[in-house]
Amino acid sequence: MTVIRHEAVVPLSAAGRRFDQALAEMFPDYSRSRLTAWVKAGAVTLDGAPAAPRYLLRGGEQVRLEAELEVEVASAPEDIALDIVHEDDHLLVLNKPAGLVVHPGAGNPAGTVLNALLHHDPRLAELPRGGIVHRLDKDTSGLMVVAKTLATHTALVAMLSEHAVERQYEAVVLGTLIAGGTVDAPIGRHMSDRLRQAVRDEEDGKHAVTHYRLRERFRAHTLIQCNLETGRTHQIRVHLAHIGHALVGDPLYGGGLRLPKGASAELVAALRAFRRQALHAECLAFEHPADGQPMRFQAPRPADMDALIAALKGDAA
Repeated sequence: MTVIRHEAVVPLSAAGRRFDQALAEMFPDYSRSRLTAWVKAGAVTLDGAPAAPRYLLRGGEQVRLEAELEVEVASAPEDIALDIVHEDDHLLVLNKPAGLVVHPGAGNPAGTVLNALLHHDPRLAELPRGGIVHRLDKDTSGLMVVAKTLATHTALVAMLSEHAVERQYEAVVLGTLIAGGTVDAPIGRHMSDRLRQAVRDEEDGKHAVTHYRLRERFRAHTLIQCNLETGRTHQIRVHLAHIGHALVGDPLYGGGLRLPKGASAELVAALRAFRRQALHAECLAFEHPADGQPMRFQAPRPADMDALIAALKGDAA
């Protein structure tokens, strides 16, 4: 079990402030809620004695933090292959294949990215969600970043919240778009279908913004690039369906198989064979939490989407 140890002196500028507020500034590698929990558990002392989170500081006190990182996830490790495109002491970036669930849940108790990560590095069990800070839908392929330390987890969560992580996707949608644009529409749980999300009003939905641009138009489909400003559940799928251009193959928002009139035999076969939403997380970019160095990763288009786009090109020709 990992033990965290830190010592520091409360700056004089913190005089009159609450203990938990000052701690969050003194130890920014950890969330305020976690630090408060450690204070309440007696893992953080002030001049050698426990203190309440609301204790008002004088300045100059000696702070000692000594806390054990307990197991946060109970999932079992599983020997599942991962396509890791980068790994260092602080984080890893993986290229998730379509069909692999990220977190265990109802209907998927095992065989997930989380189970694979725990086999790859058992210490990830000590981090919230095993270090996973954002997810991809089961049938979306592409890049994910995973924290390997608590400090990196805290930093990445903050970066995602502050829109400091670039997430770029490639998608094939129904219909021919004329130009790129932005969808700025709140997203929340669907009123009657618990498996779906929907565009809602501002009171019921969460702020969600998706930017999209055209890459190539075909006879009845469009290849586009999507960039997320926010990261809501099913965001790209919901937003594109909302503007009348659902993703090809999307089982929840696409409305079933649609074959364009006069489609070539090759395109008909490709559309029938494509059984997932045509969405791939192709680019992930951020500043490394440890040293601020710019990091940028690209994941090649998976074979099934490549075959689909090739069929669309052939049909258009």
